Amino acid sequence: MLKIAVLVSGGGTNLQAILDSQARGENPHGRVALVVASKPGVYALERAEKAGVPGVVVCRKDYAGSEAFDAALLAALRGHGIDLVVLAGFLSILGPSVIAAYPERILNVHPSLIPSFCGEGMYGLRVHQAALAKGVKVTGATVHFVNEVCDGGRILAQQAVAVLPGDTPETLQKRVMEQAEWKLLPAALAQVCEEYDK
Repeated sequence: MLKIAVLVSGGGTNLQAILDSQARGENPHGRVALVVASKPGVYALERAEKAGVPGVVVCRKDYAGSEAFDAALLAALRGHGIDLVVLAGFLSILGPSVIAAYPERILNVHPSLIPSFCGEGMYGLRVHQAALAKGVKVTGATVHFVNEVCDGGRILAQQAVAVLPGDTPETLQKRVMEQAEWKLLPAALAQVCEEYDK
């Protein structure tokens, strides 16, 4: 069984979707063994504690530079014997040393249908603002592997979500999470765990 680390920066709704899926027995080949938060006091750490999962904080501003931050993050992952990493709303870019340590073993969920509305600076509500500004009728979510290119790794799964008249970035974000992210991410994670747990 693979040990999974989930990296978070906020409330941890995608983390909760993964934990709920795991509790339902939908990922027999993996389990969440660590939650890493990019700052202290985020609600995702409470979710981890309630699920009996250890949580740690690795805060970028606590380190002199990105290499020191990456080294601290890697130390936390290795210290817990992590096999697979999931970025679930983690707002720090991973450096080359972290990506090299986990080739095709870091998953990210992005709130659009890549290659639309992705790349540097496109996260959170900004993605949905861009989709609405463009006037698209369909958006969605993408789960992909992480490589050195922001949102550039191999796509694992996508789910389309309708854009409705009168949508705001907030209503669209909520619909994309409920209809796509919370289903797509746990399913893709279970699939990857099954492939690697051989």
